[in-house]
Parts: sequence; structure tokens; C-alpha cells
Amino acid sequence: MTVLLESLKSIVGDRGWTTDAADLEPHVTERRGRLRGKTSIMVSPSTTTQVADVVRACASEGVSVVPQGGNTGLCGGAIPDASGEQVVLSLSRMNRIRRIDKEDSSILVEAGCILADVQAAAADSGHFFPLSLSAEGSCQIGGNLSTNAGGINELRYGTARQQVLGLEVVLADGTVWDGLRTLRKDTAGFDLKQLFIGSEGTLGIITAAALKLWPHPGNTTTVLAALNAPGKAVELLARLRDEMGGDIQAFELMSDRCMRFVSRHIPDVRRPFADDHPWFVLSEVDAGGDSEALENSLMRIFDEGLVEDVVIAKNQAESDELWRLRHSISEAQKPEGANLKHDISVPTGRIADFLAEGDSLVQNMMPTARLVAFGHVGDGNLHYNVAQPVGADGEAFLDEGLALTEAIYDLVASMKGSFSAEHGVGLFKKSCLERYRGGTEISLMRTIKGALDPENTLNPGKVI
Repeated sequence: MTVLLESLKSIVGDRGWTTDAADLEPHVTERRGRLRGKTSIMVSPSTTTQVADVVRACASEGVSVVPQGGNTGLCGGAIPDASGEQVVLSLSRMNRIRRIDKEDSSILVEAGCILADVQAAAADSGHFFPLSLSAEGSCQIGGNLSTNAGGINELRYGTARQQVLGLEVVLADGTVWDGLRTLRKDTAGFDLKQLFIGSEGTLGIITAAALKLWPHPGNTTTVLAALNAPGKAVELLARLRDEMGGDIQAFELMSDRCMRFVSRHIPDVRRPFADDHPWFVLSEVDAGGDSEALENSLMRIFDEGLVEDVVIAKNQAESDELWRLRHSISEAQKPEGANLKHDISVPTGRIADFLAEGDSLVQNMMPTARLVAFGHVGDGNLHYNVAQPVGADGEAFLDEGLALTEAIYDLVASMKGSFSAEHGVGLFKKSCLERYRGGTEISLMRTIKGALDPENTLNPGKVI
């Protein structure tokens, strides 16, 4: 191992490695503190060639490599194991925007680019890059692609997968696949890039991506609606589409407990309605420049009783204030103690059924726990979280909650949904993949893994 460490240091140069325990700590610890691994070294290559050389050197010694982006994931997929024998490979120094092609509406970025920087570069070129997450100020585009991140704009633009035109990937033996094409139509064989998107670094290490740029959506309008039942959210989405004939860019459901947690723990946040309401929808609507038509539509919907109250942002500052409520939910949960977090999806038409049956499960199995539900209604993705009772022991609550989590996932499966909508599988949900996607599906995944990484040196122990 000593010889390998010296070789890795030589490959990445003096600025490209660390063995210091304090420097390594945030890179071996899962962001919620649920998992802590160990490594002798973290290397931070600055070029694709260096990544390939690192992987090749590790492969020759049979040493595993754990790729890591911004380490903002929630499933433990970027954390090394406890052996100390795995090498952490950080993509953070590969943060260059290689090219923006305005005529082609594409942008070529390295995997370590912060998502917010990709958004800003797109905006500077007069375009729009739609992938948007609460962690966009620290997550990296390579990690977003490796988990096929979703975010708030999936309803209109799709997941991270739909933003990719081409990839550059380092394979398990150090070979570089250059698939950085920007073609919109290409039927020349297998679409290889799709293998690596969502595979969480287990099949190859994404080092760069060619991404789609979109026309800027223009002047969208932010709307917050209060509802008396979550099923009304699906009805409201359908009505807005029918009434406006335009695009709904985002459509987010939030429970009242989400609002209360945010108001309690996030500074300078105010609740937008004087009265209490059990549910809310926050939406970004492209009204085609006709804000009056949108207001009239909302007034009709209000008069019919579909919504209880409505707030329309008058300017960008008010819009930002409303979106801060949504983006702060995860942060506001932390002071409330331990949480059972379920990133699930069901068919959109089953959202109300799932919430009703899920709430019944929670009430029957853990009646003093507190439900914290929010998510992306338009694509059926809910973050169905359960917070510990006030004053409870957090570790004991998490242990006791394993049965509830299994019951929730069983309910999701019965509705033809997914136990992992946008956060990936990583380490924490491996058993779920076996339970709910067994048989032929798992067999195919293992066949692909065996073909691309026969020695199991890329992020072993994750996903499958």
C-alpha cells in the first residue's frame, strides 16, 4: 500500500492529495452523520488523464476507488468503508467549464463543477440549465448525474438524465471512453451514456458531460396555494394546465408541519398566510407573459373551493422568499431530532391514496411520531419523512422505525412505485433493491457490473 500511495501522490501532484485526518473527516462522513468510513488518502485529480492514471494504478494493486463529488448524497453512496483500504477520489478540482456553444445550445462541463456554477454559466450565455436542487450551491454535476438527480423542475424538463447529450467516463481499468457528443439524434448502437447515469460510480467515473441548454423560461410567476387535502394538489395541477395552456415549471407539495418547522428554525422566515392550513402547493408557472390570465384563473379556482387561499409573488424578492420556505425544509428538520426519510415515488394519480394509507401506517405503528411530507407532485416523488416524537431518544427511534420504513416501502411497491425516486440506492438502500427489484432485474444489473468492473474495484458495496 505504501508504494501505491507514493505513486498516487506522484500522479496528482502536491496539491492533489491529503492524508490529514482533519481534512479527510468531511469526506469520510455521511452528511447526516449516519455513516463514517475511513481512508488512508484522498486524491483530487485535476485532469481526466490523472483520473485514469489513478484508477489504473489502483486496479493494478487490486485497491478499490470511491468516487466523490460534493458528498451531499443521502444514501451513503460516496463514503468509503471502515477498512481504510479504499482510496477516495474527489472530483472537486475538475471544475472547469470547457465550452459553451450558443448555436448548439450545449455546455461542456467537468464533473466537479458546482451545479449553481453550471446554472450561472448557462444564464450568462442567455440560456437556462434547469436542474435545480436544494444543495445546488455545493453539489457537483458529476454526482448529480451519477445519481440521476431530480429536483424541482423535473415536471417540465425531466431528471438529470434528460439533460445529458454525452459523457466522458473513466472505466475500471483506467480506459477513457470519450462520448462527449452533443447530438440530439444518434442511433449508432447502444446509448452507452445511460449506463453510467444513475449507476453511482459503480460502473465508471464520470469526468465530464455535454449538457443541453434550454431557452430561458422568461417571466414565470410564483404561486403559493393553501389546500385542505393533499388530493386537491393533483386536481389543481390538472386545472392549471387546462386553464393556462402553458407550462408548469415546478409544482411542490408541503405539509403544514413543514411550514412550522421552517418558521421555527430558519431565521427571517415568515408564514405567508394568516390562517392555518393543512397543505400547501408552491408552483412556478409560465403564463406566457399574461399574468392577468393567471390571476383570473386562480380566482376561478378559488371561487370553486379547490384552494383555500392563494399568494402570488409580485416580484423576484417575494418569489425568493416563498421558495426559501421550500428549500429550507430539510435544514429545518435537523433540530427536531432523528428522521426516518423515505424518498419515494408513486403514479401521480395515486398520491392521495398513498398519503392516506401511509398516514394510517404511521398512526398505527408509531402514533407519537410526527409526519413531515413534501415533494414534487407533478412527477409523483414525495419525501415522506417521519420525525421522532418530541424528547425521544433518536437512535432508539431509528431502530424502532425500521419496521415502519419496511411497511411504507411495501405500500409503495403495491402501488407500482419506487423506494428511491431521486436520491439513489448507495449503501443504505441496497437491501431494498434486492427486495423490490429482485430476479431478472438484479441479474441484469449484476451482469452489467461484472462486464464493466469484473474485479469490483469501483465503489464496491454500493447499489448491488
